Amino acid sequence: MSMTELATIAGLIVLVVMVVVFLRLRRKDLVTEFMQKRKATSKLVSRADYVEGMERIPVAISLSDDTFYYENPDLEASFELGRIDEVEYGDELATGRTLDEPWRVMRLRCHGAAFEFVMDKNDCAKWMEVIPPRGMGERSTARAV
Repeated sequence: MSMTELATIAGLIVLVVMVVVFLRLRRKDLVTEFMQKRKATSKLVSRADYVEGMERIPVAISLSDDTFYYENPDLEASFELGRIDEVEYGDELATGRTLDEPWRVMRLRCHGAAFEFVMDKNDCAKWMEVIPPRGMGERSTARAV
C-alpha cells in the first residue's frame, strides 16, 4: 500500500469517528428540545436512558396528570399511569448488571413487560416522590409535584 492510500484510509476513519461524535452530540440537543416541549404540561421532566437489551437510548421522560412519556427524535412512546402494574427503583438492571454511581434505574412493569430508565440519582429521587415504588396489585399513588 502506498502512503497516499494509507492517508486516505486514515482520513476516512477520522471522518467516520467525527460523524459519530457529531450525531451523539446532536441527539443530546434534540432530547433537550423534547424536554422543553413537555415542560409546560408536565409535573416532572428529566433526561434518562431507556434500556433496551444491552443498549442505552437517550430519551426525555416526562409525567403529565395521567401519562408517562419517553421520547427522542427516533422514539415517541407513552403509556397511561393506570396501566403500570409495578414500580421499582434500584442500582441493578433486569439483566443483573449493577450501575455505578451516580446512576439509578427506574423500572416500570406494564402487563408483564418491563421498561427500564437509567438516570442520575438526584433525578431518580424526584421520580420516586411522584411515582413511589409499588408492587403488583397496589394502587397507583402518583403525586403532584
